Amino acid sequence: MIDFKKYIAPTLSLLLAAPLARAFVQEESGGEAAPEEEAQAEKEEEEDDSEARWFAVVGGDVYPGPGGVLRGATVLARNGVIKEIGYELFVPEEAEVLDATGYRVYPGLIAIASFGLFGGASDIENTVDPFSRNMVLGLASGITTAVQSGQAAKLKRGEIEGVVLASNVLAPVSFTVRNPSAKREWRDKFASAAEYLRKYRRWEEDVKKDKELKEPSDKGVDKTVVRVLKGEVLAQFDADERTDLVEIARLAQQYGFRPVVDGCGEGWTVAEELGRARAFAIVTPRYRRTKDENLVREGGSSIENAALLYRAGVQLAIVPGSRGIDLGGIVGRDIMHLPIEAGFAVRGGLPERAALDAITIGPARIIGLDHRIGSLEVGKDCDLIVTDGDVLHYQTFVQWAVVDGKQVYDKEKELYFAHIRPRPEPALAPETKLDAGENPPEEAAEREGDDG
Repeated sequence: MIDFKKYIAPTLSLLLAAPLARAFVQEESGGEAAPEEEAQAEKEEEEDDSEARWFAVVGGDVYPGPGGVLRGATVLARNGVIKEIGYELFVPEEAEVLDATGYRVYPGLIAIASFGLFGGASDIENTVDPFSRNMVLGLASGITTAVQSGQAAKLKRGEIEGVVLASNVLAPVSFTVRNPSAKREWRDKFASAAEYLRKYRRWEEDVKKDKELKEPSDKGVDKTVVRVLKGEVLAQFDADERTDLVEIARLAQQYGFRPVVDGCGEGWTVAEELGRARAFAIVTPRYRRTKDENLVREGGSSIENAALLYRAGVQLAIVPGSRGIDLGGIVGRDIMHLPIEAGFAVRGGLPERAALDAITIGPARIIGLDHRIGSLEVGKDCDLIVTDGDVLHYQTFVQWAVVDGKQVYDKEKELYFAHIRPRPEPALAPETKLDAGENPPEEAAEREGDDG
């Protein structure tokens, strides 16, 4: 007779324990799928890849944004989204490849305030002109996303689908000593919205005990201010004067929201106050304003404005003095010179890394799209530019621009800058190298012409 305890019981225990052990291993390894499920997933991905649109930028020095540089790396995108960044990546045969060897690869620049880049009217989605001259010039400047009339949109040359990323990205608030009545109205709006939210949050707790309890009324409460206090959208204030800046910072601290200050010309005089309010600032480093000589306190503009705000913890976005394309006399100060404006902030003491952030990831954070644009990271949109030098240097040119994994600008194929420092011709292929004493084809042609 078979001994149950000696032979059968241990085998039965192992059989019962196997599923539990497998579940434990999956849990410890982050819940990975079984081999059969992994194989099925890989098969589905392969089928999807057969119709995927691949784009690769190879050989360039990649400045991804979060820090550091990847020398001679590859950026691989699938259907407009970055899939991999690194070395020795497998690039599908059907991929469109952009050879950036010897060049730099940066995230596409973001103009947080602009006009005229999309053509048409303020309703970008329905009036965008994907072939406009201004869009080409914007791409030539490195701009791949811009905010216009409260809408964040991409410079997708030749396309109208998916241009607008988001609408009403900021909530404008008029809060200045120059308009006391409007200022008082906004104070009342913030007070009533804060009171409503207190009642609403209390109701959320009490209704768990009493299902018959009525929700508090929001009649007369400004819905936009409620969204600001909930953190769903940022409030935008236009202010340069110290007095306005201090009151904005204190209003933000009182009601617990993060303000965006557009202008912030005298921000350097109250940088610590703005830092405590966790403010964002949209600044123009070359902004000039003379101090009021009737005042003893510090005032006026300063080339160190961006640097002092940054040191105080204020997150920055940079814009030039003119926010549109201007070919009629304001050379060097319009939106085409966004990188140059950031370079002037460096001249005033802002670290280069922070200056680059102020025209890439900084604006993306302000408009709430940093999960898609502003840096080169896996899972983000493949919006990038390839330059022939430091993007903040005034002599640097954008050679190529890519939006959603599609090349939308090539300097050598446009009329505007192709004649300035043309790219060198590629080296002769090995099979076409000249023998000793043989003249290049162009020289031979010239000699024949001279003989004739």
